[in-house]
Amino acid sequence: MLNIYHNPRCKKSRAGLQYLLDKGLDPNIIDYLKNPLSEAELKHLLMKLHLTAFEMVRTQEAIYKSDFKGLKLTEDEWIKIIVENPKLLKRPIVETKLKAVWGDPAELIEKVL
Repeated sequence: MLNIYHNPRCKKSRAGLQYLLDKGLDPNIIDYLKNPLSEAELKHLLMKLHLTAFEMVRTQEAIYKSDFKGLKLTEDEWIKIIVENPKLLKRPIVETKLKAVWGDPAELIEKVL
């Protein structure tokens, strides 16, 4: 199993996908903006990443700055916010059966291959 949580409009996400393709791999591409993760799926992915929900929030997004910046929220609250606003999730994320990594820069993907 090799998944990439991907936003085709994002330069860094495209670089992560190209990194996998250049290695001759054929990942399952998950457009998480069109098919958002459930809370359970996000929790499982965060467990594989060994990161908190907030560590995977794109703090440069306008919605973060306008609605969430400076708030002290619980892990479950951040998970719910990411699920409701998938654009906030950092990308790309590459997932194998046992591990996952945020692929920025793309060379970090090597950690799960």
